[in-house]
Amino acid sequence: MNNKGKIKYFSLGLLVATLWFLVLGGIILLISSIGFLHKGKQVGAVTDQNVEKMTYFQELLKTYYYEDVTEEELADGVLYGLMETVGDPYTCYYSAEEMEDLTADIEGIFHGIGAYLEMDYDAGYAKISGIIEGTPASQSDIKVGDYVVKVDGVDTYEMTLTDVVAMIRGDAGTQVVLTLNRGGEELEVTVTRQNIETPTVEYELLENDIAYITVTEFDDITPAQFSEALTQMETDNAKGLILDLRGNPGGSLAAVVEMCEMILPEGMIVYTEDKYGQRSEYRCKGENELDIPMVVLIDGGSASASEIMAGAIKDYGTGTLVGTTTYGKGVVQKIFTYEDGSAAKITVSKYYTPNGYNIHGVGIEPDVEVEFDADLYLDEERDNQLEKAIEVMNEKL
Repeated sequence: MNNKGKIKYFSLGLLVATLWFLVLGGIILLISSIGFLHKGKQVGAVTDQNVEKMTYFQELLKTYYYEDVTEEELADGVLYGLMETVGDPYTCYYSAEEMEDLTADIEGIFHGIGAYLEMDYDAGYAKISGIIEGTPASQSDIKVGDYVVKVDGVDTYEMTLTDVVAMIRGDAGTQVVLTLNRGGEELEVTVTRQNIETPTVEYELLENDIAYITVTEFDDITPAQFSEALTQMETDNAKGLILDLRGNPGGSLAAVVEMCEMILPEGMIVYTEDKYGQRSEYRCKGENELDIPMVVLIDGGSASASEIMAGAIKDYGTGTLVGTTTYGKGVVQKIFTYEDGSAAKITVSKYYTPNGYNIHGVGIEPDVEVEFDADLYLDEERDNQLEKAIEVMNEKL
């Protein structure tokens, strides 16, 4: 059995999944621009007394804290704390800089060189963990395993991974000079940045003409990549489809709805309800219903948009779910941007599968439960969940 797809899933997919849980945390329903609400009025926490109290404690920090702290950091801190008060991990504040990064994540396009980095805390440096094909990094002398010891001459020792990535990223057409350590020897590589489209869909044709499509996240660019994979599947005259959503933390509601339109029958895809009982429905016309058997791989890392797709497939009975119970994120967030570029991401509603199930905190159970055997994969590079999915598919064929 060809394990190429699974190897990519572990080396790149899990990294992307981790980043999305930390940075995005699920479905983005809508981005709205708002100014200051209730101008001229004192509402909730914004009273003269509380403003006076915050000013007092701010001055205490500026005067007595043992390190310097900027007013901008303190101001952002108030807003971070305000959002954290509700106790919802998906409701949070973003500074203008963080919102810029978040927007790039949602779009799936960023300015850079096309290399994945991970932190080696023992060495104190970030190292190259993967390279995207067709990008400047793939056309340079950069190799997987290289340590990035300098960026444009600045030593990166014990810098955070976020800071190193920020230094490497930049406007398309500009250059960045990386000093790399490879096997104890240093070399300099100059790379011209460009707009990089994150690969979120992988396609492979397995034995017995079984198409294998892995979706690592649901970005704005993912529907087009998914469509290309489905087109290739038709060109290959595939007899069945294995759709791998393991480790996929979700992303854009619009993206998953568009992708469900490509495979589901006519009917409800998902609907949402807010605290006022207002309901929004997302339906499929059924014009592109998949006409071959389907098996869907899921696990505890499959969340939000992944669960919308898996839940709809399960409710309609158009595919067999294999793996372990999904994460259980059945709520939707909305982003409100402020005039200075900062923003708040707020959980605004719950979502429900076509049959009316809200899976928040529960998840979606597989039809065929199979725990992933990590030892088997590490020792023999065999993916027992994928093997089971192939077995189920062959029974269908």
